[in-house]
Amino acid sequence: MESSEEHGDHHHHLPAVEDWPRGFGEASWWPFIAAIGAAGLYIGAALYLLGHGEEPLVGPLAGPGVFVGATLVFLIGLYGWLYHAFIVDFWSGEATESSGRGLRMGMLFFLGSEIATFGAGFVYYFFVRTGTSWASAHIPHGLLGTLVIANTVILIISSFTLHFAHHALLKGNHSRFVKLLFVTLVLGVIFIGGQVYEYYEFISHGELTLTGGVFSSAFFGLTGLHGLHVSLGAVLLGIVFVRALYGQYSQERHVSVSTVSMYWHFVDVVWIFLVVVLYAGAVVEL
Repeated sequence: MESSEEHGDHHHHLPAVEDWPRGFGEASWWPFIAAIGAAGLYIGAALYLLGHGEEPLVGPLAGPGVFVGATLVFLIGLYGWLYHAFIVDFWSGEATESSGRGLRMGMLFFLGSEIATFGAGFVYYFFVRTGTSWASAHIPHGLLGTLVIANTVILIISSFTLHFAHHALLKGNHSRFVKLLFVTLVLGVIFIGGQVYEYYEFISHGELTLTGGVFSSAFFGLTGLHGLHVSLGAVLLGIVFVRALYGQYSQERHVSVSTVSMYWHFVDVVWIFLVVVLYAGAVVEL
């Protein structure tokens, strides 16, 4: 097999055996680094919970320390992964048709694993609902208030703007594609800001805290996991937007737009399930 130097792109050859993802027969260990960091986030959250309460099992700083370290590992792994999946091919153009199919298939497999991940979270939620302490769980006032409704509408609109942005690109309307893509990115950032503000309101007023019981653990676990995915989606949208500004997409070259769209629509659907099951379902339980 020809080396990356023979292709003249050795400057972009970071730790992967060969030119991943164009070959797809070679290995890259960046996804494993990202996976280790992601696992560390859960371990840090668990240690945080174990470090609080009447009889803490670990020190109060163990959880935050592991969480911060895991975040750095996750971001490093994510950078390397995204670099090879979305950036290394910038210098020679969009991915080939064969590697494009591979990227789409890889995204489908990734979303399949994400369905399993969120499915496990929902199973936990429904399981703890049957517990004896569920009936006494405190449901914050205004859980279905203006903020949640506004955030839901924003995310749904962003899905439509991204769809029409992709459609405009396929029709050759690059200007409309860039504008709608920018709107999608802004809406995603607004959603993340709304989620952070909601957390601040609940925690600062003591209505819902990280150590408040089974409902709070389910609430912050599921919504936090979703928020992490939306944040990743915003990063992907940002990369695609920068590429769009440089004119790197066309009617024939839009693999990255397709894969990122698949991911963004997925997180939108998950949020709708969260609103129906977690927010509205908790109120109905009252």
